[in-house]
Amino acid sequence: MKKSIVSVILFLSGIVLFAQTKDEQTLKEIYKSSLTNSKCYSWLDYLSNKIGSRLSGSASAEKAVQYTKAQLETLGLDRVYLQEVMVPKWVRGEKETAYIQDNKTKINVPICALGGSVATSKNGLTAEVVEVHSIKELEALGNKIKGKIVFFNRPMEDEQIEAFNAYSGCVDQRYAGAKEASKFGALGTIVRSMNLRLDDFPHTGAQSYGDIPKSQYIPTAAISTNGAELLSKKIKNNPKLKFYFKQSCKQMDDVLSYNVIGEIKGSEHPENIMVVGGHLDSWDLADGSHDDGAGVVQSMEVVNIFKNLGYKPKNTIRVVLFMNEENGGKGGKKYEELAQTNKENHIFALESDSGGFSPRGFSLESDDANFNKILGWKDLFEPYLIHSFVKGHAGSDIGPLTSKMLVKAGLKPDSQRYFDYHHALNDTFDAVNKRELELGAATMASLVYLIDQDGIETSKEVQ
Repeated sequence: MKKSIVSVILFLSGIVLFAQTKDEQTLKEIYKSSLTNSKCYSWLDYLSNKIGSRLSGSASAEKAVQYTKAQLETLGLDRVYLQEVMVPKWVRGEKETAYIQDNKTKINVPICALGGSVATSKNGLTAEVVEVHSIKELEALGNKIKGKIVFFNRPMEDEQIEAFNAYSGCVDQRYAGAKEASKFGALGTIVRSMNLRLDDFPHTGAQSYGDIPKSQYIPTAAISTNGAELLSKKIKNNPKLKFYFKQSCKQMDDVLSYNVIGEIKGSEHPENIMVVGGHLDSWDLADGSHDDGAGVVQSMEVVNIFKNLGYKPKNTIRVVLFMNEENGGKGGKKYEELAQTNKENHIFALESDSGGFSPRGFSLESDDANFNKILGWKDLFEPYLIHSFVKGHAGSDIGPLTSKMLVKAGLKPDSQRYFDYHHALNDTFDAVNKRELELGAATMASLVYLIDQDGIETSKEVQ
């Protein structure tokens, strides 16, 4: 009897050891393929340097759709197709100008219109400036800001180790500042750029007027961090100084665009869908190489790796290049709408939208059972310096996605330099390191592989 029990234990131990060895070996092959035989860096080179910025509704966004579709078609996938989606079309217009008018002295400062902003008059806007550090402080001033330009100057917090926490701690002033200032009669708003360092690059980004009447829309722009420091200093010396800015942006009618989709059909459970993706659109100031060209080509590289290795997934793996994450999120919403219409069953979704820097881990939206399951693979990732597995936001494009059982994950690269480039003129191809980009793709492919092999825990609903 004891011999039988020992034999069973040894047999089961051998199975576990074999499984671990198989997974370890597969991860080695995945990383080797990405570091020696990947296409993601050359794909990004083309997206950035041949196509350039890809703001939703633009001609370059359409070029990016056609280019990535054509590249996916070269990989021998089971299906590549476009998914129609109506997206906003906002045009920046002429380059913005601004200066601080301190008595008779005019000091030029770098600004850029925030996405979705209205224009100033053709002659620009000049008014006294009220500096605030929060929307709460704005509300406390009330009608004292009437007829003035509100200057939101709350910096990202340097003491935050995770840079995205610093970003989320102050981005409300960019997104909702103009709407809130308009309620008290402000003529316009200027917002300190979402940037941890001091430089001369203004950072654009989405803003919303919410449900206020269009007649109350006021122009809003971001000022560089150096410009914000200077303006704040000048206001302290002369509270009556004036600020001038001019912008000619315009919101057009929505236009037709597309999500780009490619898939490998599952060999055992084709009805179960695993998504890996990033957003194809970018802001218009630069190439959008980190945000989110990197996530796009990394997602494409995941299926390229599997094809190179001859890996046949159990579940259907679908790469989705979402359109319009930056100024509307229409691509992610449309994808979910059609997934519901087609009664598709998604079990896993992975997004890369935090830059092409060295991967550090994953942010997970899951129940405890699936979180602990993924945490159990930590030893497999350790040789590749992947160590951070935390619960948190997975991604904006996969945010709307729902299914009866669904685990969501976001790739977590090192975040320290991300906001040096985020939504700014310097988010260009030269800012992306080839090896870091490839390591991110391999890390994504590794998690997709492990989920595909072992499935997800189905003890309760996860959304």
